[in-house]
Amino acid sequence: MPVVGWIYSGTDTLTADRLANFGKGLGEYGYAVDKNLTLEYRTAEGHYDRLPAMAAELVRRRVAVLIATGGNEPALAAKAATADIPIVFSTGGDPVEAGLVVSLNRPGGNITGFSMVSSVLSAKRLSIIHQLAPGAAVIGGLVNSDYPDAAQQLRELNEAAAAIKQRFQIVSAATPSGINSAFASLAEQRVGALLVANDPFFNDQGAQITALAAHYGIPAMYAQRDFVTAGGLASYGPVLSESNVQVGRYTARILKGEKPADLPVVLADKFEFVINLKTAKSLGLTVPSSMQLLADEVIE
Repeated sequence: MPVVGWIYSGTDTLTADRLANFGKGLGEYGYAVDKNLTLEYRTAEGHYDRLPAMAAELVRRRVAVLIATGGNEPALAAKAATADIPIVFSTGGDPVEAGLVVSLNRPGGNITGFSMVSSVLSAKRLSIIHQLAPGAAVIGGLVNSDYPDAAQQLRELNEAAAAIKQRFQIVSAATPSGINSAFASLAEQRVGALLVANDPFFNDQGAQITALAAHYGIPAMYAQRDFVTAGGLASYGPVLSESNVQVGRYTARILKGEKPADLPVVLADKFEFVINLKTAKSLGLTVPSSMQLLADEVIE
């Protein structure tokens, strides 16, 4: 059986949902994990410096396809490790700007994949939290200072805040204890609402972040719906299941003989706005009916 390698920048394991969606994409072309292919999964646990060694290890194993997810860094590590083994990535940024591919339609080389374009949605998220917490004189932004795309995220957040003339206060955290300190700082500065940057580390720490937001009574906006189902206020972002389905499709097509250079990078075209009314009520917020009607899912 062909062996498929998978590297991920975060700490979580290959969850049942992620594996099921990946398997759905594979199944469209007749493949299934542990039936006619073997999957080897590696996590960097938020230590981005581990990614090159993880990619190199799987390259030495001569995997048939190398999957890289959790931001640009895993894909860049995979690309640096091999020019021969096909690579399928899933990232939230612009793969052309990151240097992963030559163009979206004709990626070139041995790499292609899926872009959730999540990093360009900062203005939309800021607009939503601004409407949900109109009394917030200052809105905070939580960014992971160790995330390689942090500088770009900061630029986008500041530009979005300037566009609506919103006072904006950035705090950073790269560890669980750092997240605790960041929220204490936000409370001390009397920040009226919060936008949490899209980041694999924050995604893994969702339970801690939503609990702290509730503890300090800070309305928070997230990039992924998992935060909202865990008790967060609202999220806006791509439908994550689609990324893993597409990764599965491209993995199977490559196993069948297609070349990454001929497979266009797929951009996310399904986005979802999720809001938790129970959380809004606990924060003393009134969610306009018009906003509830716009939501793809309202949790009551």
